[in-house]
Amino acid sequence: MADVFGMALKDYQNGHYTEDIKTYSSLDEEDVIPIPYLFRTFNEMPKIEQKALQLAQGKVLDIGAGAGSHALYLQNKGYGVTALDNSEGAIDVCKDRGIKSTVLNNILDYSEEKYDTLLLLMNGIGLAGKLKNLSPFLQHLASLLLPNGQILLDSSDIVYMFEQDDDGGYWIPNDGTYYGEVEFEMEYKKQKSKPFDWVYVDINTLQNACESNGFNCELILSGEHYDYLAKLTLK
Repeated sequence: MADVFGMALKDYQNGHYTEDIKTYSSLDEEDVIPIPYLFRTFNEMPKIEQKALQLAQGKVLDIGAGAGSHALYLQNKGYGVTALDNSEGAIDVCKDRGIKSTVLNNILDYSEEKYDTLLLLMNGIGLAGKLKNLSPFLQHLASLLLPNGQILLDSSDIVYMFEQDDDGGYWIPNDGTYYGEVEFEMEYKKQKSKPFDWVYVDINTLQNACESNGFNCELILSGEHYDYLAKLTLK
């Protein structure tokens, strides 16, 4: 299947931006990822991302780096940062933008080095795919941490996307799955990605998973729309 995400990033990087990525999900019919937003500067980032970058320390792995905006900011601040993504186009763009250390790989297949800070921004915890995968995902991340290392991640509680009743509760389908599990498909210039699983994890569910997997989970910042930044450290 086409690397539609990477294709879009490369087009923008090379001055050929004409359209955005369309997304289709199991929650709503269609949305877009504005390509210019993926190339944002620090001042254009949400407060949650700015705070995460300010908390980064030591040797950093930017997981799901995309166009490399977070890694580039940290590199310019003097940090030793590696941008990791499983999109070949994304890694090409990271290199073009001057990021010195890049890795083309799926995070679950990567174990070459250990880091002081793991960054999982733009709902990077979604890479776990499904709630049942969250524990092994966290255990793998733990294996990439140096002593006293930290994981900085953001996510959202997407309960707001469900219908609300008069009492303030939400009508969530009782089909045995976690309501934050979503299936996505991306389209760019009439080429589609293969469908992929993504999970949005509410803070209570994340804290419970951390407790079960030997992590402390500190809520650092709550955003304006059910989103949050959390810091994970090993007990």
